Parts: sequence; C-alpha cells; structure tokens
Amino acid sequence: MDTTWKAIIWNQFGAAVDMMEAAVRACPDEVWGDFSKKPEWKKKDVVGFWYLAYHTLFFLDYYLSEKVESEKDFAPPSPFTLSEFDPEGALPERVYTKEELLRYLDHCRKKFGRLMAGWTEERAHRLSGIQYRDMTIAELLLYNMRHVQHHTAQLNLLLRQSIDSAPDWVSKAKVKLGTG
Repeated sequence: MDTTWKAIIWNQFGAAVDMMEAAVRACPDEVWGDFSKKPEWKKKDVVGFWYLAYHTLFFLDYYLSEKVESEKDFAPPSPFTLSEFDPEGALPERVYTKEELLRYLDHCRKKFGRLMAGWTEERAHRLSGIQYRDMTIAELLLYNMRHVQHHTAQLNLLLRQSIDSAPDWVSKAKVKLGTG
C-alpha cells in the first residue's frame, strides 16, 4: 500500500488514541470511579469513567486483532478479562486503575503499529472475520477509530462536567509511524 495512505491512517487513528490517552491522564482520582455521572449506555446500568475507558480499550484491542473469527479467539492482556462479551452486561470484577488502563492503551498502540507495518492493499480488502461486523479489515479499522472517538468524547464530557476542563484536540499522532 502507498506509504502516504499508511501515514495518513496512522496519523488520524493515532490522534484518536492520543486524545483518549490525554483524557485518561487528565481524570482526577475522585472522578475515576464516580458512578453518579454517566453517559447513556445501552447495556450497563452503572458506568464510571474508568469503565468507559476500559470498554473503549477492550474493543480497540479486539477490533485490531487479526485471525479472530469469534470471541473465543481473543484474549486481552492480563489483568483484563472477557467480561465485555458477557451478554448480561457484567462489569469487570474490580475497578481497573489508571495505570493499568494506560498500559492497555500502550499495548493497543503497539498492536496498531504492527498492523500498519504489515498493511497491504490485499489485507485491507480481506473480510475482518468478526461475524457481527460484516466488513473488510479496512472498514473495521475506520469503524474502530470512530468507536474510540465516540467514547473519548464521552470521557471529555465527563471531565468537563466534573472538573470544568478537558484535554485539547490532537490533530495527528504524536509518534510517527514506525518509530513507536
């Protein structure tokens, strides 16, 4: 694939991930596990900042996975579980710490870097393999970026409502493709 397009995809998807990282870093401890303020959620009755960040990272990781044809083929890094696939909407057994989620974010950023390093036109046109997301890997990548952006906006809204502040806009990835 053309290196220009790879760089564009990296810069814009990476900027979405960088904005999420900034929101997580900006969240004060008193807001991290505060369940009194929550965005609308179709599946969970109680959503705190930490959970929304975790949910976003879990699916960022899952949708960046190749050769995943079912949820059984996916394993998030420790200490995370497959709770996001629970049809009843069970929350993780405990509140994950900011440091744990920042490590997960770094894991996802590196996974995205590996995906882009091997990105080809042929790979982009392959079906994703995720049955309930009937789309190519390229379309799933854009879907995934939109998912990160959507929930990062919710995290920033929670920050604005709680501390009247939110991180600035990021126009392109802070790390160049192939250097991080």
